[in-house]
Amino acid sequence: MGEFVRVTGTTEVKPGHGIVAEVNGKTLAIFNVDGAFHAIDNTCVHRGGPLGEGDLEGSVVTCPWHGWQYDVTTGACVANPSAKVERYEVQIDGTDVKVLV
Repeated sequence: MGEFVRVTGTTEVKPGHGIVAEVNGKTLAIFNVDGAFHAIDNTCVHRGGPLGEGDLEGSVVTCPWHGWQYDVTTGACVANPSAKVERYEVQIDGTDVKVLV
């Protein structure tokens, strides 16, 4: 069983944006969707693009390399839901954003 590890502060990820965070050897993309935080694997399944650097509209992030889109709440690709990136459970502890890894 994993543990919740701090990855960022709540004020460090503005609503409608994402960041890239390293935790326990994993590279994650952390997103703020209207105050709700979500964490997915940072690597696009298409060609490995950095999802945390993509544009977020609602709960959908667009990979900056080739435009693949993912729902950050599920990790599923919008065009092909069977193509997924791993999603991680998020917990808010005061002003800390923690992810279960």
